[in-house]
Amino acid sequence: MSNRRRLERILRTKVREAGRQVGAAKHAYTTAREATAADLEVDDDGKVRIVCRRYAEKRAVDLDNGFRPDCFDPDHQDCVGCVEDIREGRIQTWDGEND
Repeated sequence: MSNRRRLERILRTKVREAGRQVGAAKHAYTTAREATAADLEVDDDGKVRIVCRRYAEKRAVDLDNGFRPDCFDPDHQDCVGCVEDIREGRIQTWDGEND
């Protein structure tokens, strides 16, 4: 393989990697901004710290534009109630200091 092709391959790989990192950073920023708007605890990765109603466990999750966590199951009543609580600002959260 020529030096030029090797260099092109390395550059393409690095550009793709940088693109993925930018995408992840944008997603974390958006989630954190939305969580802040809902006045929720957020970790360093921009994930919202909630207590899952369905399994009664602490989770760090991403929220979509509808304030639905990434673990949301539309067919489960506890999940539907969780989203309602998030939207109303009543969801139980945790601060991460005692973990």
